[in-house]
Amino acid sequence: MVLIPGGAFRMGSTDFYPDEQPVHEREVPAFLIDRYEVTNADFAAFVDATGYVTVAEKPLDAAVFPQLSADELLPGSMVFTPTSGPVDLRNWRNWWRWQPGASWRHPQGPDSTIDDRLTHPVVHVAYADVSAYAEWAGGRLPTEVEHEYAARGGLDGANFAWGDEPYPGGVPQANSWIGRFPYDNQGWGGTAPVGSYAANGFGLFDMTGNVWEWTTDYYTPRHIRLSDSPVDPGRRMNLLATASAEPGFEIPRRVLKGGSHLCSPEYCLRFRPAARSPQAEDTGMSHIGFRVARDAERDA
Repeated sequence: MVLIPGGAFRMGSTDFYPDEQPVHEREVPAFLIDRYEVTNADFAAFVDATGYVTVAEKPLDAAVFPQLSADELLPGSMVFTPTSGPVDLRNWRNWWRWQPGASWRHPQGPDSTIDDRLTHPVVHVAYADVSAYAEWAGGRLPTEVEHEYAARGGLDGANFAWGDEPYPGGVPQANSWIGRFPYDNQGWGGTAPVGSYAANGFGLFDMTGNVWEWTTDYYTPRHIRLSDSPVDPGRRMNLLATASAEPGFEIPRRVLKGGSHLCSPEYCLRFRPAARSPQAEDTGMSHIGFRVARDAERDA
């Protein structure tokens, strides 16, 4: 882990997506956070030690999802699938599919393995899964404000973790989509081994790009200032988080941070510290992972 010094910074952005607003100053106490995203090898050690079974490895409950067929209730997860050519970018279903048998062990489906991906970030992990790992590791998940502060690496107000240009000198600084989305990727074409790109100013790797990362905060469609509401969105449920769920379901959303290898300037320019995305607690995907944080006082 890396000790992140406490300080103040400007959180959010007004230059990209509405849910990143408003820009506001936040104070952050010192904390520790993993230098790298949790890898498949790390997660395998956790499973070997505890026998833990992830959400994606369990069938869906027919009582909770009565509208689904028997096949749709099978264990599985959401897998990105490139298209053969240009598609309507307004419909994410053009490139995402529900894949029975997909899980952290089988990231592309039942016929795939992680044998050649042990140093890649673990994916297909739901909020319960990453919380269980963090507790086993003696830590917790980072809050949204901690993640953004750490991702900035001391560059307060910059668009990216390295400055204001997405590709300075034409060189990618993070694992993101290079080419036409979602059919022509000249980059990694998926997750990359952790640490494949340069660290930020705090010595942290892949805080943007590679995979989205879970945080503890409930998602709201704008930043809630502490003066706006007595509810701390990182600690307790609130009405906006409930309302962000799919109609007919009461599954709250948590904030994902950092963007992923699927982020493309023509579709999703979110491999930035301020970027955020809502994710249902019970749903892992092939581009979502995490890292662990810990209070600094514990190690003082």
